[in-house]
Amino acid sequence: MTVSIRVRRLVAGAAATGLLAGGAALGAAGSAAAAPAPASATAYVAGDHHSQCTWKKGHWEKKWVKGHWEKKWIKHDHRTWHPPFKDSHGKWHHGFWTDDSKDHKKNHKGHWKNVWVPSHWEKVWVKGHWDCHHR
Repeated sequence: MTVSIRVRRLVAGAAATGLLAGGAALGAAGSAAAAPAPASATAYVAGDHHSQCTWKKGHWEKKWVKGHWEKKWIKHDHRTWHPPFKDSHGKWHHGFWTDDSKDHKKNHKGHWKNVWVPSHWEKVWVKGHWDCHHR
């Protein structure tokens, strides 16, 4: 947006300069018809009534996020707790964990998995920016 406004102002400035030069040449020749044209062109360049830009401060905004696939960490919990007990010989055994997974050395912590996240509202931070309205 800002590039198009700058380009438009540059073109309007070039046109105003051409009109001013043409108006000065005609004014020197004694023609009164060219005098109002440069005044309106400079008012257009200086005022730029066709766009109005305002500064919008940064703020939090609610945004609707469509459903999508997302990688999430899935934690494995293949362990079983065995409570403390006395065996048949009267010996006390402390409680302990056992790993029940087939390949417990490889997969004992977890893995990444693609899961579907349904559509939802999410708060996002919008940076401060210029908001230009064309009229």
